Amino acid sequence: MGKRYCFFSAQYLPHMGGVENYTYNIAQELIKRGNEVVVVTNNTTNSCQHEYMGQIEVLRIPCFNFLNGRFPVMRLNTQFRKIDHYLKQKSFDIVIVNARFYLHSIYGALYAKKKEIPCICIEHGTSHLSVNNKILDYIGGVYEHMHTAVLKKICKNYYGVSKACCEWSGHFRIQSKGVLYNAVDLDRINSLKQNAVRDFRKENDIDHEAVIVVFTGRLLKEKGIFELIKAVEKYNQSGQSLYLLIAGDGPEKSGVEQHKSKYIIPLGRLGFPDIVSLLNQSDIFCLPSVSEGLATSALEAAACGCYIITTERGGTKELIATSDYGTVMKDNSVRNVYQALVNAVEDKEKRKKAQQLCYEKLESEFTWKHTADRLEKIVNSK
Repeated sequence: MGKRYCFFSAQYLPHMGGVENYTYNIAQELIKRGNEVVVVTNNTTNSCQHEYMGQIEVLRIPCFNFLNGRFPVMRLNTQFRKIDHYLKQKSFDIVIVNARFYLHSIYGALYAKKKEIPCICIEHGTSHLSVNNKILDYIGGVYEHMHTAVLKKICKNYYGVSKACCEWSGHFRIQSKGVLYNAVDLDRINSLKQNAVRDFRKENDIDHEAVIVVFTGRLLKEKGIFELIKAVEKYNQSGQSLYLLIAGDGPEKSGVEQHKSKYIIPLGRLGFPDIVSLLNQSDIFCLPSVSEGLATSALEAAACGCYIITTERGGTKELIATSDYGTVMKDNSVRNVYQALVNAVEDKEKRKKAQQLCYEKLESEFTWKHTADRLEKIVNSK
C-alpha cells in the first residue's frame, strides 16, 4: 500500500531552482510507485493557491518575496489560515522539509510535531545565503544560526542532497543521518538526446570540430559565471578559438550580456529539451561555483557526455571521484579556470575516458530511482 508524503518546500514550480526541481522529481518518482504527494510551498510567483500539477497536489501560502523570491517569508493572513485549516484535516505518513533555513521550514516541522508525524529535513546548501554585501551577509548568518537552533528543537532527523551538504550541517552542530542524493531522470534525458530539437552549432555558426564550453543554471555571482567568461576570453586572446554558450536567467543576466561576442554566447533561459540538446552538442561543462549543494546542471551535463570542470565547494566533486572523472579545482580564480580549460581542450582522449566513467557513476548512484529507494527505506523504518 502506498504512503502519503507531505513536502514543505520553500519554493516550488513554476519558480525555478535546485530545491524546486528536487521536490518535483522525487515527488514524480514516488507517485510512480503508488504513493500520494502533497507539496506545501510559498506563493513566490502569484500562482494558483490550490491546484494539482499532474498528480501532485500543490498548496501555495501567501508570502513576501525578499531577494526576488530567493528568501520568501510567509504572510499569516486569511489565505494562510485557510491552507493551515485544510492541512489540519489531512493525514500523512511523513513530512519532508526542503530546505532548512526558511520560516516555512519551521512551519512544516511544527505541523509534523503537532500531528505526531515523522519529520525529516533535507539540507541543500554548503554555505550561508549571500547577497554579496558583508553587513547583510553577517546579519543573515546570525539569523540562520538562530533559526536553525529553533528548528533543531522541533525536527531531529537531518539528511543532505550530498555528503558536502551533510558536512555543512555540522557547522550548525547537526549530525546528519545520511544522503538523499540530488539526481537526474536518465531515461528522459536519453530519450531527448535521440530527438534533438535544436542545432546550436548551426544556429551560432560554430564549426563541427570547434570545442564548446557550456554553462547552464542560474546567473548568480556565486556560480562563478564571470570567472568563467574571463577565462574563455583569456583563452581566445592567444589566437585560439573556444566557444562559451551560457543558458540561464538570473540577477546577473545584464552583466553576462555585456560580454556577448562571437565566442561568448548568452542564450537566455531554455526549456529542458533545449538544455539537453545544448549539453549533448557541447564538449565541456564548467561550473566554477563558490557554493553548491549538488548541482543538477552538472548531473545533466554528465548524462549528456560533457567533460566536467568544477570546484571543491559543494557536492559536484562527489560525481568526480578522481581526476580520471573530470577536473576539480581548488577555487574558482580566473587563473585556475583558464588552466583547467586549457588542459581539457588539449587532451581529447582524457575527456572521452572521463565522460564514460562519469556516466557509469551517474547511472549507479545519481538517479531518482536510487534516491527514492533510500527515502522509502527511511519512511518504512519510522
